[in-house]
Amino acid sequence: MNRKNIFSLVAAAISLPVTSPYTQKLTSQEIAIVKNIEKNHGESIKFLETTVNINSGTNNTEGVKKVGAIYKKMLENMGFTTRWVDMPPEMKRGGHLVAEIKGKKGKKLLINSHMDTVFDLNSPFQKWTVKDSIATGPGTNDTKGGIMAMLYALKALYETGQLKDRQITIVIHGDEESAGSPVEISRKDLVDAAKRSDVALCFESGKEFNSASIARRGGSGWTLKVSARQYHSGQIFSDSAGPGAIYETARILHRFQNELQEKYLTFSPGIIVGGAEASLDSTGLRGSAFGKSNIVATTCVVKGDLRYISIEQMQKAREKMLTIVKEGFPHTQAEITFTGGSGAMPPTEGNERLLKILSKPSQDLGQGEVTAFDPALRGGGDMTQIAPYIDVIDGLGLVGGNAHAPDEYINLNYVEGIIKRMAVFMYRLSTN
Repeated sequence: MNRKNIFSLVAAAISLPVTSPYTQKLTSQEIAIVKNIEKNHGESIKFLETTVNINSGTNNTEGVKKVGAIYKKMLENMGFTTRWVDMPPEMKRGGHLVAEIKGKKGKKLLINSHMDTVFDLNSPFQKWTVKDSIATGPGTNDTKGGIMAMLYALKALYETGQLKDRQITIVIHGDEESAGSPVEISRKDLVDAAKRSDVALCFESGKEFNSASIARRGGSGWTLKVSARQYHSGQIFSDSAGPGAIYETARILHRFQNELQEKYLTFSPGIIVGGAEASLDSTGLRGSAFGKSNIVATTCVVKGDLRYISIEQMQKAREKMLTIVKEGFPHTQAEITFTGGSGAMPPTEGNERLLKILSKPSQDLGQGEVTAFDPALRGGGDMTQIAPYIDVIDGLGLVGGNAHAPDEYINLNYVEGIIKRMAVFMYRLSTN
């Protein structure tokens, strides 16, 4: 082969497009979206660092508003109409950011996440740090990381001209970690948006790279109070004295353990105090007790948590608990009361369809199938408030761990892949 032919072959090879294995399964518009995410990857990480370094603990209302202003500006730059929704002063919450693009194309998307964290101003855990591929900081995983992934997926759509005429509403809460009460007010904008949307996507923290949540448990509280006859300890269990308040409480809790267990149901006692005198303070987080070893205990108080996959499961569990409490030992009186009772997010057919739609772009990107995450392994969330009205998929944020702990982290190796997946997913939902 002569030199001229060799140069011709080299030139032809150089002019061939460089393609990834997945590009044949993506449209030209989707390839442009993916390339945009690659271009903006460094910027997205820096953006996350900036927001993580702003304390936005739920009780730090000014911090919530400060980080919310950053999100507000970015959404406005992409053409969203935004408004800040202040909560009533007595609620002591920072408010919510609502953003919207109105159009006629594709499904009406509702996107949700939260900007508050559990780490308030007095927490020693305040700053972003990176070691190898692990980024640590308050909100990296739960869930400023999720908001960043959502924003940069939308940014890729915007910069490639794919946000035009879409129908998207975004609600970013400032109090997910401790919702303002009553929820009829603090979640009103979310519920209203759900009722006028087709599907809801929640960018709560991801648990695994190839999983998402199509079910989440609801939660409520319970308080058990037991009283008994005061007597000499040497007569405990006698016909005159009875078992006392602490043994009666133990009987009730033991029967809860033996008789209530079923899939997705948990009933955890979080604090207990007992003795001749016992009480919890007004917060329900601290207790005090007084007693003597030679006196049969007269008082016991337990405060606990109930988690369930449906309202029906919650009601059934409460009925069982009430029955057990009523079947008391002699010389004891017991009562159980329930507080709250947030909705749950059961695994509906509509949610399962959303998961299949999400899994397709993941496979087309060469990332593999996305499967349903076990709802027993994650807590409650705002999607339980709107599950009765709309198909929902949750856990779409960044992959990491140790949420609510002073070493909360994300794995930086997964960030770009997640944003690509979510951008193509939202593009397809808002196109068809």
